[in-house]
Amino acid sequence: MALENKLGLTSSADLAREEERISKKKAAELFENGVLDKLEPGKFSSLQAIHKYLFDEIYDFAGKIRTVNLAKGNFRFAPLMYLEAALENIDKMPQSTFDEIVEKYVEMNIAHPFREGNGRSMRIWLDLMFKAELRKVVDWSRVDKEDYLLAMERSPIKDIEIKYLLKNALTDDINSREVYMKGIDHSYYYEGYTTFKTGELL
Repeated sequence: MALENKLGLTSSADLAREEERISKKKAAELFENGVLDKLEPGKFSSLQAIHKYLFDEIYDFAGKIRTVNLAKGNFRFAPLMYLEAALENIDKMPQSTFDEIVEKYVEMNIAHPFREGNGRSMRIWLDLMFKAELRKVVDWSRVDKEDYLLAMERSPIKDIEIKYLLKNALTDDINSREVYMKGIDHSYYYEGYTTFKTGELL
């Protein structure tokens, strides 16, 4: 079953295709229209704005905190009863060094604040922090899919792997549309979007 959507689609495969097409178009607009430059790096409100921009044409819940518990495989994301407190704590986390930024990214992934589209929104959000604090961004084409998924799965317990992967993929080509769009294209590749969903209802 497809998630309830504004497009009236009932097939998960059709929804996945349309979601990819529309959100890629919207992500390109985000880069070109300067909206990203107006967002405060590292704040949940900025992540909400990114998510709303990417998915507003597709879902009513775009930019809204999820109202269901989510899991991927055996991993359960932050329970609803703790989610808002977790997001407030993440907002207060430092982000002046590479390690601090990745630790904040890992915590936001554990929070998984949206019903769908967390990964795509969060990678743009991560790059906003890297760009502001370190004058770097991630070249996602240099991050192996399987290594990334395994590293993110283990990151709540041990974040050394995800730090290693991301550090080795940093580039100072921070204003490149090509590097940015490679990250957007890879978002679908990393999420394995056509084969599994971000989460399942518990």
